[in-house]
Amino acid sequence: MTARTVLTVAALTLQEAARRRVLRSLAVLTILLLALSAWGFARLDAEFGGFTSGEARVAGSTVLNLVMFGLSLIAALGTAFLAGPTVAGEIESGIALAVLARPIRRPAVLLGKWLGLVVFGGGFVAVAGLAQFVIVRLTIGYWPPHPVTGLALLAAQTAVLLTLGLLLSTAISPMASGIVAVGLFGATWIAGVVGSVGDALGNESVAEVGTVSRMLLPTDGLWRGAMNAFQDPALLLQAGSGIEESPFLSMAPLTTAYLAWTAVWIALVLGLTAVAFGRRDL
Repeated sequence: MTARTVLTVAALTLQEAARRRVLRSLAVLTILLLALSAWGFARLDAEFGGFTSGEARVAGSTVLNLVMFGLSLIAALGTAFLAGPTVAGEIESGIALAVLARPIRRPAVLLGKWLGLVVFGGGFVAVAGLAQFVIVRLTIGYWPPHPVTGLALLAAQTAVLLTLGLLLSTAISPMASGIVAVGLFGATWIAGVVGSVGDALGNESVAEVGTVSRMLLPTDGLWRGAMNAFQDPALLLQAGSGIEESPFLSMAPLTTAYLAWTAVWIALVLGLTAVAFGRRDL
């Protein structure tokens, strides 16, 4: 019965997400990003009169990471502002009281909503990411070495952020939870850049800023793992020693330990969300 409830709530959450205006905004932003990237890659190839295979890999790899960051930002905005109304919005509107008055456990409802949002976010990343790969392939002839791994890590980044958004929505308003989640996403990315600069300069204290931020909120760590999956391996040799300072290049793939920590982080935050939702007065 619990599993059926979770799947039913997940399906209803997907239907609700498809009807929200946020989805239309996401679609418009994504189409604009894809169109601009197609124009940019086409102009890049035209201006330089054609690339050699090595130059195409370097240019395609570098610019693809830049464009995919824009895609990850759109996904972050969308999932954060979808997660907020999922709990707080339904409590304010009285929908949660009508649903939970029936013999349905709150953790099952919460898990179903979380699962529906994860499927939505992962589907968005997969469709938009594959479309971007096709554009790069057709315009400049580059295809990332590990596209599935990179998209999976971006989907995991989306799951992390929406899980945080759900936790925040149990305590504050839907709009505020979305703003705080996106703000933390941006702050973690900036802290990661600062930490990378510290690594490049050999300053351990500054480098720890990035390390600590990636542990507290794994979004930046997952993004750097995705960048490594998208970029050509030869780029690491051609970029030189300054690669550590770049916010759009990554030195190494993610470790198994970090991926395990991300899974533990999601489980812990989802557990805190269940506790907070269980204690919330409807």
